[in-house]
Amino acid sequence: MSDRELVLRHVIADVHARRTLPAEVRIRGGRIASIRELVGSEALRVDPGILIPGLVDAHVHIESSMLPPWEFARVAVRHGTVATVSDPHEIANVLGAEGIRFMLDDAAGSPFIFWFGVPSCVPATALETAGAALDADAVAALLDDPRLPYLSEMMNWPGVLARDPQVMAKIAAATSRGKRVDGHAPGLLGADIAHYAAAGIETDHECRTAEEGRARIAAGMMLAIREGSAARNMDALLPVLREHPDRCMWCTDDAHPDTLLAGHINRLMARAVAAGIDPFDALRAGTLNTVTHYRMPCGLLRVGDRADMALVDDLRSFRVRRTWIAGSMVAEEGVSRLPRRASATPNRFRACRVSADDLALRTAPGASSPVRAHVIAVEDGQLVTGHAMEAVTASGSAAAGGAVAGDVAGGGAAVHVANADRVVEPDPSRDLLLLAVVNRYTDAPPALALVRGIGLTRGAIASSVAHDSHNVVAVGASRAELAEAINAVCAARGGLALTASGTHVLELPIAGLMSDRPAEDVAATYARLTDGARALGSPLHAPFMTLAFLALIVIPALKLSDRGLVDATAMRFVPPLA
Repeated sequence: MSDRELVLRHVIADVHARRTLPAEVRIRGGRIASIRELVGSEALRVDPGILIPGLVDAHVHIESSMLPPWEFARVAVRHGTVATVSDPHEIANVLGAEGIRFMLDDAAGSPFIFWFGVPSCVPATALETAGAALDADAVAALLDDPRLPYLSEMMNWPGVLARDPQVMAKIAAATSRGKRVDGHAPGLLGADIAHYAAAGIETDHECRTAEEGRARIAAGMMLAIREGSAARNMDALLPVLREHPDRCMWCTDDAHPDTLLAGHINRLMARAVAAGIDPFDALRAGTLNTVTHYRMPCGLLRVGDRADMALVDDLRSFRVRRTWIAGSMVAEEGVSRLPRRASATPNRFRACRVSADDLALRTAPGASSPVRAHVIAVEDGQLVTGHAMEAVTASGSAAAGGAVAGDVAGGGAAVHVANADRVVEPDPSRDLLLLAVVNRYTDAPPALALVRGIGLTRGAIASSVAHDSHNVVAVGASRAELAEAINAVCAARGGLALTASGTHVLELPIAGLMSDRPAEDVAATYARLTDGARALGSPLHAPFMTLAFLALIVIPALKLSDRGLVDATAMRFVPPLA
């Protein structure tokens, strides 16, 4: 906070009155002391640019930027962002309360406002292995911390609908303390979404259609419109923003390091305005609605408010020239004024190593060929996956992961037998790749399944960012390459890896989720790995993050946990080969 008086003369965007006006803004002690509208010749002498309230991301997992909080803030302020509603769910699934404390400690001293919540679903389900567990008593204890002002997304929507006692105790712990409760209810409509909201759930960021968005608003919820790196729902939800500008917020949910360097909430607003949204509706969703709903201390360009502001070129591009937090300039012309700071590197990662033979997707003893396989169907830009059935054939090969022995009649997948067992091999020619999830917390055999839509024609990619329990998830065109990529992640005790004529790794020493390197280095390495995955044939916008969500079993329809293939609609295990 700056004690000296700062005087700014610009056009300002009054979000409450929905108008722009030339004004003199005086700032003292980090707060706006006065705003005087300029008239006559004074109005002609304002400096270029428009002052807007500082921007807020209504729901983001900082961990998905692969940067710790301090470094995330150092980048985000370049784009006019002054605060985030941040769910430390990812690191909590690895380290429990210790992980939440790390996030609070790393953020300490930053002028940036990290509105951290208490994760409600650690682990997210009983169908996977996480590194920690937070029951209702642990959640209640964490909610007593004033630095944790809300309950993070309640992903266990079946538990909410069934009024599960543990789930309801967590919600009650928040509401009894006057704290907000965030939701997560993909696909729920009608009586189900009304029943979900009636339990005390106040927001949702999982909507993919305007119908879903309208249903949440009708149920009394706030709609967080998500446009992140992996899940992009803005275009479908813009009609809801037009209809209900007072009930919508912007969020990224998961912002990758290269995306974050390019822009943040300002980019979402610019896209919305280009699509015909009123600039004040776009601006309200990035400021007033979020700040008001979460009762955040961010300023909104009113007298007496904290001086949290951004100077933008105009209300179309929202290109940010400067950012202030509590009256202090924290970024100017794309350069952050926040210094770099070293982070601790807490982690939980056992020594794991797999062989190609460990990754053999074997048929049941005595099974006839061909067999039918449950296949995860990936859709670019969505977390929801399809559930397909494919005929695949198990036939012979002398070596695990070797070359195809011959053509397969009837169009079945090219397959082999390893060590006299019948094994279904990945078949890149049909875009049927082998997906594996390896437990990083305890010794257990890998879980295996087939996936379509990743598109690799050769090689493999692997990641210890694997929502929500963050085991190692990997996909490959052959078992040998898949094993190599998994072992590279395990050797680094967390990271992203790509294997194809050599192995390339982005190390993530902080819980296997975040790097301790500068954002620019992380983004450059991540971009090279993404380009490498595309060079291997993947058409996906974000292949590594799409891979990470293939383990997210709270999102329909078919996902893979470390314990097996899960029908995420019925929440039950299904065999990979039927």
